[in-house]
Amino acid sequence: MSWRPTYRSSKFRNVYGKVANREHCFEGIPITKNVHDNHFCAVNAKFLAIVTESAGGGSFVVIPITQFGRIDPHYPKVCGHQGKVLDIKWNPFHDNIIASCSEDSSVRIWEIPDEGLRRNLTEPVLELYGHSRRVGLIEWHPTTSGILFSAGYDYKILIWNLEIGEPVKMIDCHTDVVLCMSFNTEGSLLATSCKDKKLRVIEPRSGKVLQEANFKNHKVNRVVFLGNMKRLLTTGVSRWNTRQIALWDQEDLSMPIIEEEIDGLSGLLFPFYDADTHMLYLAGKGDGNIRYYEITLEKPYLQYLMEFRSPAPQKGLGVMPKHGLDVGACEVFRFYKLVTLKGLIEPISMIVPRRSETYQEDIYPMTPGTEPAQSADEWLSGINRGPVLMSLKEGYNRPNKLVFKAPVKEKKGGVVNGIDLLENVPPRTENELLRMFFRQQEELRRLKDELAQKDIKIRQLELELNNLRNSPNITNNNNSSNGSSI
Repeated sequence: MSWRPTYRSSKFRNVYGKVANREHCFEGIPITKNVHDNHFCAVNAKFLAIVTESAGGGSFVVIPITQFGRIDPHYPKVCGHQGKVLDIKWNPFHDNIIASCSEDSSVRIWEIPDEGLRRNLTEPVLELYGHSRRVGLIEWHPTTSGILFSAGYDYKILIWNLEIGEPVKMIDCHTDVVLCMSFNTEGSLLATSCKDKKLRVIEPRSGKVLQEANFKNHKVNRVVFLGNMKRLLTTGVSRWNTRQIALWDQEDLSMPIIEEEIDGLSGLLFPFYDADTHMLYLAGKGDGNIRYYEITLEKPYLQYLMEFRSPAPQKGLGVMPKHGLDVGACEVFRFYKLVTLKGLIEPISMIVPRRSETYQEDIYPMTPGTEPAQSADEWLSGINRGPVLMSLKEGYNRPNKLVFKAPVKEKKGGVVNGIDLLENVPPRTENELLRMFFRQQEELRRLKDELAQKDIKIRQLELELNNLRNSPNITNNNNSSNGSSI
């Protein structure tokens, strides 16, 4: 009988996490203390954006990715929202465009100058109003330019066409707050996890639910599509309240393919999937560990590789796009870890140890690039196209010529599928009641001011009319006309 190794051979078996030196970290940032389950961080090849703690509204800072070190306390911020910022996402096809959503029920699109911010940015290029409650989650379409998804606490998902600045579709199939959204590779399917513990696979253009799972042994919190494998991976908790992951067939959600318990900690597990290396990273909120696995289509499906450990707890993690990685150092993934207590942003590189300094084509296959595969109108008409691929060997420094054009006409609110998106919905919590009260107070104040201005204008016009009637020129003209008639 021939000898067989007890482990599975893999080129990623020895991947290790390397923390950046202190001089390459970002310090002195007042990271938000909001307990919302988001990352509060977004990264691309040019900028790092972090949601900050602020009074009387919401703000986030945008720092050039090469501007390491301690950040000035008075560093300029993006601060146009009236409520706390809950999520931020960079446009995958335009490094200067970032979207944000907030407790003020709005989604806003901002354009950051190439050199970064020199003063506070308060005017967005586009304001999107359509949700009746706070907006907790936003996602850009992976292959289409100008399509943005937003999920609010009104249980609705809106699809925005940024070329016209209006919502074009509404997905209204959830019975509670949407916790997570994930697209397949070409963006033709949307997977969602919901506070009602259900997992759904949705055709986004029609809003039709294709598959739905309500598995009692696994309560879903987060979901991610596994590239072209036709698989979904979810993180959640078991019936014994232990952290757990489950692998699903996207065409049959009746039962998970496998379930695996991770540990007994209570923090949320964030999944990150790298389709190029087929590696899955699991990061726990509130702890400093990042576990990573390799995923295959055959058993055992999930192959545990290693664990990165750190004593500093993470509030959230930003992920650098592939074209921003250091291919010379065999870097296959990079996190930006938020350490709230220290006001620190710490880059963590996942590196494949190789002796050769040449380009490693086996760990850097063709990857989705910075060019959209289709326009918004093409996608809305039913066309599906996979991402435009690029080689990291030659293409990652190629400048992007895409220009973002905001529509001239901005519309606050709208009607989708015959439904008023800003219909009056009764508040469910005390905070929502207070926000509605203050919003109504502002509206009353504005209307009173407008009424007072109109009263003043009416008095001015009446005085001018009286002056004209009592003018001597008019009196003389009237007298002369009367004499001539005699």
